[in-house]
Amino acid sequence: MPTVSTLSIAPVKSLGLHHPDHVELTARGVPGDRQYYLVDEGGRLVGGVRHGPLVRIHAEVENGSLALRFPNGRVVADEVELGDVVTTDFYGRPVEGCLVRGPWADALSDYAGSHVQLVHARQADAWDVQPATLVSLGSCARLGEELDVDVDPRRFRMLLTLDGCAAHEEDGWSGSLLRVGEAVLRVGGPVPRCAVTTHDAETGVRSLDTLGAIRRYRGQRDGKRLDFGVYATVEQPGVVRVGDAVEPL
Repeated sequence: MPTVSTLSIAPVKSLGLHHPDHVELTARGVPGDRQYYLVDEGGRLVGGVRHGPLVRIHAEVENGSLALRFPNGRVVADEVELGDVVTTDFYGRPVEGCLVRGPWADALSDYAGSHVQLVHARQADAWDVQPATLVSLGSCARLGEELDVDVDPRRFRMLLTLDGCAAHEEDGWSGSLLRVGEAVLRVGGPVPRCAVTTHDAETGVRSLDTLGAIRRYRGQRDGKRLDFGVYATVEQPGVVRVGDAVEPL
């Protein structure tokens, strides 16, 4: 039976991942996951495609404060003060948030080499399309065969990485219910991948042609989309732990 191998969340979207041993999965995803995100001076969402090395910044959120630890050892920390309300386009879905006042925008802009602002998502819904995502180690191993290297599943930045699945077994669950720990998920459609997956999970530097490899052995959906992993919604909230069984219902 498949099990949960790894849980991955990011307090600030596109920054370094955290790997807790358990999460509380709600209808809006995991509380605290992608609680913050970045926008450019035009208000457009900023992600790892444009600034891959953002993954080298480690964020910690605690009791109303935010600390960012940069790879050179610099730590920028303060109490969070919210400013103007903004609405950001998340791949066709509007997400409302508040600009964050404080030292973080300048520090992130210096690091990225372009102006960015930090935003706090008001409804804790700064996920891309649906609140949960799944990919299997079997799928990553199959991609690794195509590339003749071991593929780190963290480069896909999925909430749930599963062990004990055949390659792309998760694709066959579309529309089905899954019990994962105490939660029940309804599996949605495939996740179309972008250039973030070509970046090393630790450095954010391009290291593998994942997209070319996916195209070669999986083809393109609708002539343009390169799918890897699946989305899911939360039908029944609950705690999910590393090692929990994943049971199709």
